[in-house]
Amino acid sequence: MVQGEFTDAIALLKADHRTVEELFEKFEKAGSAATKQKLCHQICVELKIHTLLEEEIFYPGLRGKIEDDLLDEAYVEHDGAKVLINDLESSTPDADFYDAKVTVLSEEIDHHVREEEMPGDGMFAQARKAGVDLVAMRDAMLARKKELLAQSKGEGLPIAKPSAVNLVTA
Repeated sequence: MVQGEFTDAIALLKADHRTVEELFEKFEKAGSAATKQKLCHQICVELKIHTLLEEEIFYPGLRGKIEDDLLDEAYVEHDGAKVLINDLESSTPDADFYDAKVTVLSEEIDHHVREEEMPGDGMFAQARKAGVDLVAMRDAMLARKKELLAQSKGEGLPIAKPSAVNLVTA
C-alpha cells in the first residue's frame, strides 16, 4: 500500500469496496466449509478495518461539510454490519443461518457502498464538492490501515463495537 497507488481517500475506500465485493463473490461460489470460513474471516477483517478508517478519519473529516443525514445513516449502517460481523466471527459454517448472515451482510454492504459512491448526491461526490483535503485523509487512513493490518495478523482485531445503535440485552 503505497500512497501513490491511491490518488486520495475516496480512491482508497473504493478499492476496499471492490476487495470486499470480490470476497463476497468468492464466498457465494465456495464449496467447502473450510473455504467459507476462511473467506468469511477475510470479509470480516476487511470490513472491520474499513469501518474503523471511515469512523475514525473519513466521517469526522466530513462532519459539517456534507449532509449530516448521510453521515448519521452511515454510522447506523456500520452498526448493523458490526452485529453480523461479530456474530459470524464467533460462529462456524455449520451453524444455523451462517450463509444467510453472510448474504444479508453482503446486501447491507452493497446498499452502503451505493450510497457512498452514488454520482452527484452520494457521500463521495459531496466530499469532493466540499473541497475536503482528501489527500491528507488518504495519508492518515493509509497509516492507520497499516497499523490495523499488523494488529489483525498479530493479536487480532477486537470485536466491532457499535457506536450509534444501542444493543438491548434482556
